[in-house]
Amino acid sequence: MSTTTTRSQDPAVTAVTWVVLVAAFGGFLFGFDTAVINGAVGAIQDTFGLSEVLIGFTVSSALLGCMVGAWIGGTLSDRLGRVRAMLIAAAAFFISALGSGLAFDTVDLIVWRVLGGVGVGMASVIAPAYIAEVAPTSLRGRLGSLWQMAIVIGIFAAAVSNAFISNLAGGASGELWFGVDAWRWMFLIEAIPALIYGLLATSIPESPRYLVSRGDDARAATVLREVVGLRQDDEIRAKIQEIGRTINMESRQRLRDLLVSGKVMPIVWVGLGLAVFQQFVGINVIFYYSNTLWQSVGIPEDQSFLIQVITTTVNIVATVVGIIIVDKVGRRIPLAVGSAGMALGLGMMAVAFSQAVTVGDDVQLPGAWGVVALISANVFVLFFGATWGPFMWLLLGEMFPNRIRAIALGVTASANWAANFVISTIFPSMAELSLVFAYGFYAVSALLSLVFVLKWVPETKGRELEDMAEGAYTKQG
Repeated sequence: MSTTTTRSQDPAVTAVTWVVLVAAFGGFLFGFDTAVINGAVGAIQDTFGLSEVLIGFTVSSALLGCMVGAWIGGTLSDRLGRVRAMLIAAAAFFISALGSGLAFDTVDLIVWRVLGGVGVGMASVIAPAYIAEVAPTSLRGRLGSLWQMAIVIGIFAAAVSNAFISNLAGGASGELWFGVDAWRWMFLIEAIPALIYGLLATSIPESPRYLVSRGDDARAATVLREVVGLRQDDEIRAKIQEIGRTINMESRQRLRDLLVSGKVMPIVWVGLGLAVFQQFVGINVIFYYSNTLWQSVGIPEDQSFLIQVITTTVNIVATVVGIIIVDKVGRRIPLAVGSAGMALGLGMMAVAFSQAVTVGDDVQLPGAWGVVALISANVFVLFFGATWGPFMWLLLGEMFPNRIRAIALGVTASANWAANFVISTIFPSMAELSLVFAYGFYAVSALLSLVFVLKWVPETKGRELEDMAEGAYTKQG
């Protein structure tokens, strides 16, 4: 009888899958927290009497916290460990959910949204790095993509939750349980998954790379054996020595480590480009503002909630496609295809909105143009969800050399949130000026991202994290 154990039979595969799923649960809260406000935008604007500029800032204020969380997340995970940092993020989610739901004015709401953003930002740094550090090389792409799957499921859950609460109350401004407005319950319900995340985080081990950086080789060996799947003692010792050679004691990583001869390392520029382009295509406009967007062109409120559920379902299906192809096709080519597809969808949205007409005081898309706009939006989401959604975070988690991974991931994730803040804040004003201009801008950004990918983005498929040294790989892999 053969003694060979296949990967599917290896108990370490089950262990690493569970560990990754728990870490990725932070992505669920990431998606839920950032998307839940979509269903509440109109009600918040009416409740507090906000202008377009102020509602834009209120919606995007959480992203300021995301920038802070991404910046401090790497440092906290280096000093306290990945698991303890996850617990801090879970606490931020929990407190923010309660505070946002009970907010008594705009400033109060913004403060709690910023705190929730800190949790999101921390999760966006901690989980991709942790997953990349515990996943076997052969499974790293698929397991790393589970982070994005968790995000899109969180976005979907927020859409379903918002639709359910709104329909139950007869609208987001209607009263629900205990006389509390429906839009407030949309925030309050997030406290439940936040609590679950905190409890689950206590069940997973520390990253072997963090343990080696702290000199705890014995625990690192246990994780490498039980989670990563290494079996031979000499193989484990060699791996620990390899990590030790390539890792820069992470607590000592500084911004200056990103410089070579006084200039920012090329790979860091690539990471920054990926982070910024992912937001400049306008994906979060779909998830933050789609309800008000569709209502602005004549779609009833209840149907706009249904459209959001459909769109988030497409996002989940697309992410499944990304997970299937990532370890077979790689990262770079799908990103290029995604850029082209997004440009097509966004361009058609701009064309559709150019046909809008005013009927009395209402704006409408005549004839089949409403259907064209809806299909185009979902084409955009489909190409984004299958490529740029999961692959950007995957690349940021694995493309940097070990000696700068923590600080580089923190900087690039912060840039992602900064770009998200800019795009989300200015969208209401851009939409008020012209939806054609807004979606034309996103389409041009998608085309530029295609050029960027083809010219500068490397292929990381099949490479050990310890091989990610400067110049160790090329665009072609």
